[in-house]
Amino acid sequence: MQEKILIVEDEPDIVKMVEYNLKKEGFRVISAPDGNEALRRVERERPDIIILDLMLPEIDGLEVCRALKKNQDSADIPVIMLTAKSQETDKIVGLELGADDYITKPFSVRELIARIKAVLRRAREKEKPPEIIKIGSLTIDFSKIKASIGNKPVELTAKEFELLSALIKAKGRVLSRDYLLDNIWGFDKAVEIQSRTVDVHIQTLRKKLKAEAKRITTVKNYGYRFEREEG
Repeated sequence: MQEKILIVEDEPDIVKMVEYNLKKEGFRVISAPDGNEALRRVERERPDIIILDLMLPEIDGLEVCRALKKNQDSADIPVIMLTAKSQETDKIVGLELGADDYITKPFSVRELIARIKAVLRRAREKEKPPEIIKIGSLTIDFSKIKASIGNKPVELTAKEFELLSALIKAKGRVLSRDYLLDNIWGFDKAVEIQSRTVDVHIQTLRKKLKAEAKRITTVKNYGYRFEREEG
């Protein structure tokens, strides 16, 4: 699946603007107009990151952040706070509560997107997998940057190993071509020739994985998923 962003904001115009731009970037977007609904949506849908306005009806953003960070199931979800310039104290309190970043209203959508990508990237880096993972006959040694099928080494290029690692670490989520281009090749926007680069690398990777190639499945018009379980 695409990375999912929860926008907690009671101003419909801001939600509409942010949602439109995030969807253009390939994110899934959900929203909540108040703190209570935000907590319910986090429990039901487990977003990858939360954009949290501090000035909310019912429960303010600081209380929402406090509740999220106290709950074991949501404590590791990154939070970016939206604050007004006059809320300097709230920024400090929010960061002390465990928020990952803040951005001040009025804000640039481009800056918000850059902050979101940076926070997500840091969060992914924290999710360090075991040094060695075995899936079927495939063994991945992340510390040595090596892969093998059975007892035979698989000769992968650096990009092929990064691609395989990204798919495995996604834990069954679908990774879009845009996501792979951004995180492995450093391309912010996909054009046709760059998207083709991903497809070519996937084809080569499948050939090298032989019997385990079937684990890399194509999601039409979107991207790729790595299946850990036997089909």
